[in-house]
Amino acid sequence: MNTNSQNTPPTLARRLGVFDATMIVMGGIIGSGIFMNPHVVAEFVHTPFMILLAWLIGGGMAIVGAFVYAELAARRPEAGGEYVYLKEAYHPALGFVYGWALLFVIQSGGMAAVALTFARYFLAFTGIGTPDWLVASITLAALTGINCVGVKEGSNVQSVLMILKIAAIVMLVSCGFFLIHGSKFTMQPLLDAPPSFDLLTAMGAALVPVLFAYGGWQTSNFIAGEVENPTKNLPRGLLYGTGGVVLLYIAVNYVCLHALGADGLAQTKTPATAVMELALGPVGGSLIGIGIAISTLGFLSQSILTGPRVYYAMARDGLFFKSIAKVHPKTQVPLNAIVLQGVLAIAIALVGKYEGILNYVVVADWIWFGLGGTCIFLLRKQDLARGNPDISYKIPGHPYTTFAFVVVSWAIVLNTIYKFPTNTLIGIVIILSGIPIYYFWKWKNKLS
Repeated sequence: MNTNSQNTPPTLARRLGVFDATMIVMGGIIGSGIFMNPHVVAEFVHTPFMILLAWLIGGGMAIVGAFVYAELAARRPEAGGEYVYLKEAYHPALGFVYGWALLFVIQSGGMAAVALTFARYFLAFTGIGTPDWLVASITLAALTGINCVGVKEGSNVQSVLMILKIAAIVMLVSCGFFLIHGSKFTMQPLLDAPPSFDLLTAMGAALVPVLFAYGGWQTSNFIAGEVENPTKNLPRGLLYGTGGVVLLYIAVNYVCLHALGADGLAQTKTPATAVMELALGPVGGSLIGIGIAISTLGFLSQSILTGPRVYYAMARDGLFFKSIAKVHPKTQVPLNAIVLQGVLAIAIALVGKYEGILNYVVVADWIWFGLGGTCIFLLRKQDLARGNPDISYKIPGHPYTTFAFVVVSWAIVLNTIYKFPTNTLIGIVIILSGIPIYYFWKWKNKLS
């Protein structure tokens, strides 16, 4: 394979350290979900205890997921992330289908959902009578265009955006806790219905928006090849970043319940704005609107650049259009991959609604998270058989924690299919369509 500048993936100006990796992990998780999804969760479970429990369960899953992906990154510190793990642990076909799902469901769908969140808050802030899908599409098109101009060398800009995101969340928590009196928070009753199968599935449904908000830690693995000493720094960044996000998310939900109560939270689609307006009036709504805009735009910009590294790896292996493996000789961006991903995200934003996209994305995401967890068992055996030196990082509590992560991942998938069959089955059909596409490309390569 030719490895000249036209076929080399874009890289950052300097190798990333622990702080940079932590900022990238947090930046890949914190987007729009925490500003909107507390409302969606409160529609499924109706007491503060159940709402906070859902966010704690989701946070626990994210932490264990970070443990798993930290070892995966340490064992295979290459660009491409889960595509590489699945290809090596199982078969290139499974790696390809993951990349196919990432392009057509997970990454593009996640970008569409975040852009729709930005649109809702933008419209609430400006009062413009424009459909949210139009604002979301314009936003995605603009960011895709900006990222086609050139690679943002270095990670300083991303770190600044991440700090501003954290500042917005700290502002929301501080104002909600200290400036809003007459708390509506109460832990009684604990449950809104007697223990039953329906209550269990309701909690499962509540976990869909929670897990969407926590998702994204794995995208840092796409850039493993650009991290200094990735076998140590990337695992640390994954754990520090994910743990920090869990603390921030629990604090936001506590403040929303403190200010609005469970019923009030379920009734407002823009809970962050509602809390800040109670604390500071219209000025508060404006301030949080700016914070949310920064958060969503920073997340979208990062998503536009991380995803194409996977499509690049697929094309490099001869499993996708050759043009996707090329980067522009002057701007050093994978132009075709970025444009393709942007167009698909816009298409999903045009035809989908926020809550529907959540189901569509989460079920696909957690299918692959579960499979990613199983890769640990196989890659450990491979490395042992090859006589590779042992790595410094290993999953705490393995194999029990890893097995639990896999089982719970797929339980979430099954529950989501049960509760939202139409949207989730659309995503599954798209994923399965990648199987014949893989064999088509294999056949095409044999002919060429």
